[in-house]
Amino acid sequence: MKESRAQKIKYAAAGLLAGAANGFFGAGGGIFIIPLYTRWAKLDEKRAYASSVAAILPICAVSAAVYLLRGGVEPGEALPYLLGGVIGGAVGGRMFKKIPPRLLRRAFALLLICGGVRSLIIGQLRNSLREFQDAFGVPRAESAKPPIETQL
Repeated sequence: MKESRAQKIKYAAAGLLAGAANGFFGAGGGIFIIPLYTRWAKLDEKRAYASSVAAILPICAVSAAVYLLRGGVEPGEALPYLLGGVIGGAVGGRMFKKIPPRLLRRAFALLLICGGVRSLIIGQLRNSLREFQDAFGVPRAESAKPPIETQL
């Protein structure tokens, strides 16, 4: 199937948003790319998920290289997660064909909801703890490394 120029522009826009999310947050490109693939580019859901993984790999590699070059990541800190990620990716990829699109859509939505709620709750808890510490003069534990935004 030959793609129109407009469709190619939509793919590029989805990739741009996915890349920006990856650069900003270190993850999350699929949040943009999957809905844009299904709505804008009219890909069926399974193809959108598979295309997202194929697109995210080089996006992640570029984001990781930028973080690495700017001193924002220690490779040794990431290595323990790599083995589990590779195994999980292989298992998930093999299971992918067997999972109905409707279940994938629901699982993806649940992942987004849980991640959003977790981010809001953890952020609020951190802010509340800081306010408590400031109000009662409790010293804060200093982290061994400055936050990543000060390293970049």
